[in-house]
Amino acid sequence: VVALGALLYLAGLYAAAKAVEGPRSARNRTWSALIHSAFVLAVLPLASVVWTLLSKGVERLDGDFFLSSMNNIGARDANGGAYHAIIGTLEQVGIATLITVPLGILCAIYIVEYGRGKFAFAIRFFVDVMTGIPSIVSGLFVLAFWVLIVSPWFNDGRPSFSGFAAALALSVLMLPTVVRSTEEMLRLVPAPLREGAYALGVPRWKTILRVVLPTALPGIVTGVMLAIARAAGETAPVLLVAGGGAAINFNPFENNQSSLSLFVYQQAGDASRFSPARAWTAALTLVALVLILTIAAKLLARRNRLGR
Repeated sequence: VVALGALLYLAGLYAAAKAVEGPRSARNRTWSALIHSAFVLAVLPLASVVWTLLSKGVERLDGDFFLSSMNNIGARDANGGAYHAIIGTLEQVGIATLITVPLGILCAIYIVEYGRGKFAFAIRFFVDVMTGIPSIVSGLFVLAFWVLIVSPWFNDGRPSFSGFAAALALSVLMLPTVVRSTEEMLRLVPAPLREGAYALGVPRWKTILRVVLPTALPGIVTGVMLAIARAAGETAPVLLVAGGGAAINFNPFENNQSSLSLFVYQQAGDASRFSPARAWTAALTLVALVLILTIAAKLLARRNRLGR
């Protein structure tokens, strides 16, 4: 009914505008209506997701949810929270960001400012390939390399799950996003800015550090936050190499550790009648956490830009 009504509205709009204002104005009004309709269609799913999260996630939005874990919580217990999962998400994503952001920005600087020939082309090609790697593949890679080969060296010869292993898997997923977004932002920096710095005798490395990077900073921050949002929502790598867990673990370098995305997955599949409420509240918490980090990063980048 809605689709048929939209088609009839567009046809009527075109006919009325053509009769009153002419064919050119009729086409303009029709295309404007199509553009506005496309905007509404794009916003409706987002608004539906936000409304669903808010309506279902407020049920367990209390202090117990944020200050307790699922340790010793049975299927008939209404309590229990995601404190351990929040700690795991912050530690894993934080470590992955510390690993990925410097490496990704330096790689993008090399591609744009220094890279020439086949080697730069190969780097760009493999970054594009990594963009399409499924998250479970990165988890399997870290499982085969870090958990099964490297971790026994530090754990008396026994493989060990850890939050740091999950951070390594998330960094593999974040790296191509950071590299590609930073590369595009660096290419948008006007060439006269570089040429003016070179004309004044400023070395290339200092031009990049003091002119190019500050100019591209807002776009770089946006790319980094996109990578962080993707990493925070990944479940498969954390399940494979961190194992999950119901207890609080502040040490990311040993023992199992959970995350908010893994907590949502586990609670959504639990048979307890109290689990769906925990899952919805954890999903709302995850979205709110990413939103808060994005706003903070944007404000920080804006403040630095205005302060120069």
